[in-house]
Amino acid sequence: MTIRIVLVGTTHPGNIGAVARAMKNMGLSDLALVNPRYFPHDDATARASGATDILESATVVGCLSEALTDCVYVAGASARARSISWPSMGPRDCAERMILESKAGKVAAVFGPEKSGLQNDDLDLCHTLLTIPTNPEFSSLNLAMAVQVLTYELRVASTLDVGPGFERE
Repeated sequence: MTIRIVLVGTTHPGNIGAVARAMKNMGLSDLALVNPRYFPHDDATARASGATDILESATVVGCLSEALTDCVYVAGASARARSISWPSMGPRDCAERMILESKAGKVAAVFGPEKSGLQNDDLDLCHTLLTIPTNPEFSSLNLAMAVQVLTYELRVASTLDVGPGFERE
């Protein structure tokens, strides 16, 4: 799979490490960081818990468009309701679509800052909005938890025959 996880404006370095761990658990290794507040950092290394190779190979860039230059398909994650209507998918459908699109080139899933999530300008660079269904009375997922949900679904989808043109790896 040629799938990149992109974190935009991460403020807590421990979340970067936890994301690296989630990625490695599910067989992904391409991490891009857009303007992280603190990186590299000891908290990231500690929370990576053995996934330091993901941190060491992470790309750090100054803007989201730079992280997505070589991507043919991009999903942006957000829990916030939007006034603009982007195409939207849940994690299972999004993972299956990302697997299919990865046959044509690199794809990416973008996750925003912990407190505010992705801005509309960021979502304008995405083909679809990824929304993870949660309890409407408590919809706040930790950044690494959100990444874990999607990377799990990517792992499952990569073992399925999700449609014409899909070849098992």
